[in-house]
Amino acid sequence: MTSTHTNYKPSNNTETTMEKTYNPQAIEQQWYQTWEEKKYFSPSGEGSHYCIMIPPPNVTGSLHMGHGFGSTLMDILIRYHRMQGYNTLWQPGTDHAGIATQMVVERQLLAKGQSRHDLGRESFVEKIWEWKEESGGNITRQFRRLGSSMDWERERFTMDEGLSHSVREAFIRLYEDGLIYRGKRLVNWDPKLHTAISDLEVISTEEEGKMWHIRYPLVEGNGHITVATTRPETLLGDVAIAVNPEDERFLHLIGKHVELPLTGRTIPIIADDYVDKEFGSGCVKITPAHDFNDYAIGQRHQLEQINILTPDAHLNENTPAAYRGMERFAAREKIVQDLEGLGLLDKIEKHMLKIPRGDRSGVIIEPYLTEQWYMKMKPLAEPALRAVELGEIKFIPENWDKTYFQWLNNIEDWCISRQLWWGHRIPAWHDKDGNLYVGHNEADARLRYKLQPTVELRQDDDVLDTWFSSGLWPFSTLGWPEETPELKTFYPTNVLVTGFDIIFFWVARMIMMGLKLTGKVPFKEVYIHGLIRDAEGHKMSKTKGNVLDPLDLIDGISLEDLTKKRTYGLMQPAMAQKIEKATAKQFPEGIAAYGTDALRFMFCSLATYGREIRFDLNRLEGYRHFCNKLWNAARYVMMNTEGQDIGLENKDLVLSLPDKWILSRLQTTIQAAHDALANYRFDLLAQAIYEFTWNEFCDWYLELSKPILTGGQSSPEALRGTRHTLIAVLESLLRLMHPVMPFVTEEIWQRIGPMAGKSGETIMLQPYPKFNSALKNVEVDAELEWVKSIIVAVRTIRSEMNISPGKPLPILFNKGTALDKTRYENNQHLIITLAKFESVKWLAPCDEHPESATALVGDLEILIPMAGVIDKKEESARLNREIVKLTKETERAESKLHNPSFVDKAPADVVEKEREKLGELKAALDKMQKQLVKISSL
Repeated sequence: MTSTHTNYKPSNNTETTMEKTYNPQAIEQQWYQTWEEKKYFSPSGEGSHYCIMIPPPNVTGSLHMGHGFGSTLMDILIRYHRMQGYNTLWQPGTDHAGIATQMVVERQLLAKGQSRHDLGRESFVEKIWEWKEESGGNITRQFRRLGSSMDWERERFTMDEGLSHSVREAFIRLYEDGLIYRGKRLVNWDPKLHTAISDLEVISTEEEGKMWHIRYPLVEGNGHITVATTRPETLLGDVAIAVNPEDERFLHLIGKHVELPLTGRTIPIIADDYVDKEFGSGCVKITPAHDFNDYAIGQRHQLEQINILTPDAHLNENTPAAYRGMERFAAREKIVQDLEGLGLLDKIEKHMLKIPRGDRSGVIIEPYLTEQWYMKMKPLAEPALRAVELGEIKFIPENWDKTYFQWLNNIEDWCISRQLWWGHRIPAWHDKDGNLYVGHNEADARLRYKLQPTVELRQDDDVLDTWFSSGLWPFSTLGWPEETPELKTFYPTNVLVTGFDIIFFWVARMIMMGLKLTGKVPFKEVYIHGLIRDAEGHKMSKTKGNVLDPLDLIDGISLEDLTKKRTYGLMQPAMAQKIEKATAKQFPEGIAAYGTDALRFMFCSLATYGREIRFDLNRLEGYRHFCNKLWNAARYVMMNTEGQDIGLENKDLVLSLPDKWILSRLQTTIQAAHDALANYRFDLLAQAIYEFTWNEFCDWYLELSKPILTGGQSSPEALRGTRHTLIAVLESLLRLMHPVMPFVTEEIWQRIGPMAGKSGETIMLQPYPKFNSALKNVEVDAELEWVKSIIVAVRTIRSEMNISPGKPLPILFNKGTALDKTRYENNQHLIITLAKFESVKWLAPCDEHPESATALVGDLEILIPMAGVIDKKEESARLNREIVKLTKETERAESKLHNPSFVDKAPADVVEKEREKLGELKAALDKMQKQLVKISSL
């Protein structure tokens, strides 16, 4: 009986023929445009909700490897759940990036000889909005090139009106709850940007500096106290000298006074447990306005705070006239000279110390006394700690919760104000008496506080730290404070995918803000991935010249542009050479283009639970070959099924052992994929897909199908069964792979899907494959593995004995079991065809056998008589020649690696390649020597 779908033919407007080679550039952007136009990325409105919020990249940014890595993992999760029938939302958007964006536009003005102050605040902010409209969308266009299936119709910006309203509402509520306050405290001050920055925005690096030992003359009596400092200019703001209360050397001086050099002031000697009597001289100068530890001591002892710096780090009116107006480091030099001239400089020593710099400006940060807005964090931290302790939020890997706990248990109040013009302006107004009023605007503030029109108000000049608005991202993007349908549906979100470097910046703050303002956790799981490094494990940075642009890898980079990057120091010569090598090898036209799917698959394969992700171009090239492998497999399937009877209704089918085996192995792979994604083991997902696709489907099943389809011995039902299996397995495999490799799978599925009886316009809305226990067959797996072992054993002997792959061989089987004989009889056509047997004989226990090459499959001996197959003398001579050649090459490599001038002076990667080469030579030499022993024993 014949299926009614015997001769599937595609519609006239469907192109079914496939190009001989896979060209990602020909299909990827076309498919993305189609998906977006047809709104496939939008929530379906049906099923359980599944939502991921993208960590909003800076609007100033361009796509880097970290973005590519993280967005690939998020897209895999979104596409997987979309195919499972979830109502999915992947929320896109960008961050206004206060400091970074303001710096970009200020640099543009500087190039024209202008500053923001020339324009004024309102005009400068308008200028930033103009820049944002022209250039700010670059990174979202790049995300599209990566295949990210975000719902672009819902794209948000942290400064858009809706989110700005959310920010103001959050500020007002937190202020009214007593959690936001103004205070004069010491902050990290950036003298270039003229703003406070958080501890997390300060990068401290160890550098060589100096330690100046300064004499402070005693007022009561003769002598002096020597104090060591790394910042001698700050002595102008000293208000005390501190000693340890248990330091017997100075007990008699506690309560006395010293002269403060260069100032004409006297300051007291005080006792404080903070002072380490074993460090330095045991005496510490106290400058509460310019050192965080000194600030704390000053609070304990109620000491005066004397600020000696202007906002741009010049000495101010609180310093002697000789230094007033000088830049801080110029003042340092003059102060040191003057101390030396007065005989008050004891000595100068070299000293290694941590130098704090702003992560944006790169200038040295000053502890600076200024009035700022703060948020009380301990009341917010307690519920956030409980949420993780009680399992409402789960970190993956779980060890990251320790980092989270450590930070929240030691949290300090957060300085939320910044002295910038770009950002969310603090919604607070001052009257002339210094009273504060908060509201969404001035009218709202007047209404809330019942102020008369005659009361003059001035809005606070500061803006909020960018991380304030970012902390609201999971619910502000969904319409909070309004109870929108989106907020009710998608909040709390399901998982946050992010790097460990912003656990403090962002993750903890979202949890605290979410619990406080919505009463719910913002997400149920936090998947923390590692950070992308180069192949040697170094952090990617422009200064190191090891940065790779994902789009260069996807679409290629011309040799001309590659040269430019190398010339301008944006890429190391070694990195450029790697790309050039790939270019010359694969793409004669001068463009090394790997395509999006290859890059995505590599990102997936690298996503272990580790802290560091090493990116190696050689692996990327391998995954480009993987895409080709899938493409060629699809071409083989189509050539053997198109226009043929493929038994879509599963009637009159006879499945061969290979058919049953590949269906069984597919079930194992499907289960492995579900398990991997449930545990965020993207690397295991990639491994399962790769192993099945390359080794089991392409290398074995397609080869095993050839004798069935072309051997002339198969029944119509068997032919139909294999064709049906080819189509069914490939179609399922495409759906299995789609979340990782969306473009190539869509392109192939458009041809294969209809042939497999699937309806629908796109693979991305097809159901993700489910494990089918009825198709999992352990006995079939074992029998096919036995067949494979026979074929591999014979092929191994051919390789070792240098026997032509196409030469038919006589085979003797010895000591086999009844099961071995049954399996052979059931599958002899496959074995004889693929292993190229000339004849087969099962030896009786008493039979003698000639000199033979031997292999074992379980207890079964496979014997290949050597008479007439190889010339023992000639083969021994050939092996000896190879051994001599390999021995010489091994000795040369060893000599090179024993040469200190090579090992010490050559680049590390060159030395490592030489070591790898030596290992390969030794392995090859060992193999040849073993083959010679085997030949000699015949």
